[in-house]
Amino acid sequence: MKDEYGQLISRLPFKGRVQSKYNHPLFIQAISDCPRLLNDPGCEMLLDSRNRVGAVRLPLPDGKEAEIVIKEFRTLGVNKLKSAFLPGKAFKAWRGGNALIERDIETPFPVAYLERRKDLFLEESFFLSERVRGIEEIRSLFRELTPSELRELLVSLAKYVSLCHRKGILHRDLSDGNILVREEKEGAFRFYLIDTNRIRIKWRIGRLRGIKNLIRLGVPPDFQPFFLEQYLDPSQLKKYSWFWYKTNKMIYSGYIELKKKLRLRQLARKLKVQ
Repeated sequence: MKDEYGQLISRLPFKGRVQSKYNHPLFIQAISDCPRLLNDPGCEMLLDSRNRVGAVRLPLPDGKEAEIVIKEFRTLGVNKLKSAFLPGKAFKAWRGGNALIERDIETPFPVAYLERRKDLFLEESFFLSERVRGIEEIRSLFRELTPSELRELLVSLAKYVSLCHRKGILHRDLSDGNILVREEKEGAFRFYLIDTNRIRIKWRIGRLRGIKNLIRLGVPPDFQPFFLEQYLDPSQLKKYSWFWYKTNKMIYSGYIELKKKLRLRQLARKLKVQ
């Protein structure tokens, strides 16, 4: 895998990289103030929690506009300290998105990343990608599809994740919110991976590691054996494969429940103090 992609941007106070097709003065000037773009009334805010994500329209040299999604990574606490000696999340998202494109795995096309540092520490960072219309989080389809339709979705999803693993792509948060899907025609689905800063490139992803990577997906319990069966090659489908999946799924579910309880306790303490 290439260490770097695109062309260098050095527009004070930001540094980063941009894809060559977007590397022109009009566009670079527009993205040189991402905080302003995200605060602009014309920005469509898609997410505002730990990180901010907004969609904006930016000018192109031919008089047209590009619809761009900007993700702002907030760097606080331990993450700020780590940024002194580890790559920032915007850079990781850029690297991960380009690695997917390089391997013909679909993701919203990575446009640029920008970072502002003070001394060694990361102060602000942004990852920009093209907006893809007509897609939704896969979690909604898990709830809405009929059993026969859900089976078709799971067949396609299992093949897609298996392809990612065979190409050495390990998404460390392979959850319902990070796989976007569009139904192209009846029974045919097209998937997009997002949150690409969580992607790691591996020389080989073994069977047990691959199975464990599936546990964050909210596949309905009655359909989990079917999904695992579709993911694995028939020669690999053994009893311990299901045991490994189910055990890790239970541990992960217990961890999530514990986190929820701790959050509720913290909230209760805050309300009591107030």
